[in-house]
Amino acid sequence: MSHYFGILRRHWWVLAGLALLGLAIAAGVTARMPKTYESATSVLVTPAGQDTNVSGGRTKGEVNLDTEAQLVRSTAVAAGAAELLRSPLPPDELAKNLRVEVPANTSVLVITYAATEPNAARAGSHAFAEAYLRNRERTATASTEAAIKALSDKVKQLSATLTEVNNQLARVDRDSPQRPNLESQRQTTQNQLNSLNGKLNELTTTTVSVGSIISDARLPVMPSSPNTMLNLATGGMIGLLLGLLTAALWERLDRRVRSASDVSAAGVPVLATLNGRSAPRFDDVLQPYGPGGRTFNRLRNEVLASLGRDDQVVVVTGASRGSATTLVAANLATALARTGSEVVLIGAHLPESMVEIAPIARIFGIAAKPGLSEVLAGRAPLSDAVQQAPRVPSLRVVTTGGTAAAGGLIQSQALADMLGTLRRQAAYVVVEAPSTSSSADAQSLASLADAAILSVETRRARRPEVADAAEQLRRVGTPLLGAVVLPRIEPKAAEELPPPRPTLTPPQPKKPVSRTYGSEAAKKPSPAGKEKPEPKMPAWLGESEAETRVIDISAVAAAARDDAAAKRADRDGSGR
Repeated sequence: MSHYFGILRRHWWVLAGLALLGLAIAAGVTARMPKTYESATSVLVTPAGQDTNVSGGRTKGEVNLDTEAQLVRSTAVAAGAAELLRSPLPPDELAKNLRVEVPANTSVLVITYAATEPNAARAGSHAFAEAYLRNRERTATASTEAAIKALSDKVKQLSATLTEVNNQLARVDRDSPQRPNLESQRQTTQNQLNSLNGKLNELTTTTVSVGSIISDARLPVMPSSPNTMLNLATGGMIGLLLGLLTAALWERLDRRVRSASDVSAAGVPVLATLNGRSAPRFDDVLQPYGPGGRTFNRLRNEVLASLGRDDQVVVVTGASRGSATTLVAANLATALARTGSEVVLIGAHLPESMVEIAPIARIFGIAAKPGLSEVLAGRAPLSDAVQQAPRVPSLRVVTTGGTAAAGGLIQSQALADMLGTLRRQAAYVVVEAPSTSSSADAQSLASLADAAILSVETRRARRPEVADAAEQLRRVGTPLLGAVVLPRIEPKAAEELPPPRPTLTPPQPKKPVSRTYGSEAAKKPSPAGKEKPEPKMPAWLGESEAETRVIDISAVAAAARDDAAAKRADRDGSGR
């Protein structure tokens, strides 16, 4: 369920857009549909004449209302309604707009008529009800009159028979054997005549009542069709259904990594996952006691537990372009250095567009040059490129440098020799490598490392890229410890990023050293007797590195003094 809810959360705008589109289409169609008004008249049907319920009828009263409902739609009733409405339409056309219903357990017919105008709907319903009652009354009256006529004829016939029998009795003697037979005929005829006279009296005195209108048609105020709410609900549901299908299809065709489960599905174990609140920033490393710092502390513990006794070099590469590799490498190296071990972080991701997003120099606030590219190109010794991180004493950083033409030197022997030197002088070396999808440098660096970690940016990296990165590392024989999954990092504007520390130019040392960068003013030797005592530096940095650190501090102090003097001159000139 979490997977499906994730699809809805990621593609909510597709669902909302198509649902709104469905509502808009439904509203447009509803506005264009012709309006239909309905009015209903309720008629109470009472027995009249020879009404009887057929055997097996749905209604159990004396009148079969199902039959009467069909009679309302008959041509005779429609013709009567057309006459009342004075409509030029044929009766059959009028009957098409009629609907008759029989409420359960009642003797009521509900006659509903539909028209494009409210007055026409009311008039049509009343006209059909009135025409039905008139037709029923005519039918009942005709039936009664026919019964009266039949009874009257029968009475006349029996009266004539009775008169003839009486005449015969008058001519027959009292002792005649024919007399009993004639008296019996007279009695039978008299009984029949009395019965027929009773029925005839009942029919002639009965008032014909076929029914009445108990609820006359009213003027409709709202159209019955189209049903606006029903159409809008239908359009919205259809749009929502199309949105669900579109979102599912989009999710199936989209190969981007959405969560840590996508990385695990690609066959790469997940070492750590950073959410939006604990993700690294562009210009700093995470605090050790914050949510992100604790995540990298756990990552450090897992890395140390996975490394062998002689394993020292860990390469961090990315599955796609982006700044995730830089941020993961910087925070991992910082977490390792917090244990007190000497750690070197190497920025081997040579200049490209993404370096401007989160370069190592900006993260640690150190000089951008000299760096790895200058060392590999022979423009600076390794001791000049290794800089101490200001807030982490055990961490040394080798920046990417500024020689863009050194991209092909990643595969050179100089890098292998450099890593060999750092293996002997530091406890751990963390290498920030380019992504496996951008160049083959990641493979070259991984072949020189003891383990590898893959950084994956959600919504940027793709699942095939993750699988390809794992395959590239497997082919060079480097164990892949796992992946660090973090949210996609969007580029910041240049004014939002802190300015990098300016490159400090070392002076000319006592022993001539060939250098290709710096200024002539910085190369002047310091006055005799005024040199500051040399601070204690790590022994593995070498004499040249120690000299560089001393000169760097002096240059910073001199720049601060010059800045203070300039401010005092400004105050004196302004009279304050």
